[in-house]
Amino acid sequence: MIFTIAATITVTGCQTQQQMMDQQQPDARHVAQRRGAFELNCPAATAELLSQEIVAQPLFAIAQFAPPQRAEYTVGVSGCGKRATYLVVCPLEGTGCIATGSRDMTGLSSDGVK
Repeated sequence: MIFTIAATITVTGCQTQQQMMDQQQPDARHVAQRRGAFELNCPAATAELLSQEIVAQPLFAIAQFAPPQRAEYTVGVSGCGKRATYLVVCPLEGTGCIATGSRDMTGLSSDGVK
């Protein structure tokens, strides 16, 4: 019985990278939505996940100096007639996502020129 409990704990404690990404997705969307709402001056702004990927460590990295594996999400935020896109970075093993790189799409013509 003890072996069964230990095996169950071990199996449930090992998540795949996809499961970790899925678990962090709500946080990534929330971080982008909050930043977008502030930058667009639109408290009602909403966030939509556009893409996600895992950024792996290079093969030659020394474990002691290697950056942590991370998930990167591209999140679109829109509201009040404005739009922005953010790159949100979250460590796979840890907490705290960071939204970077907005591009305000307000006032662009169909060819992308202001």
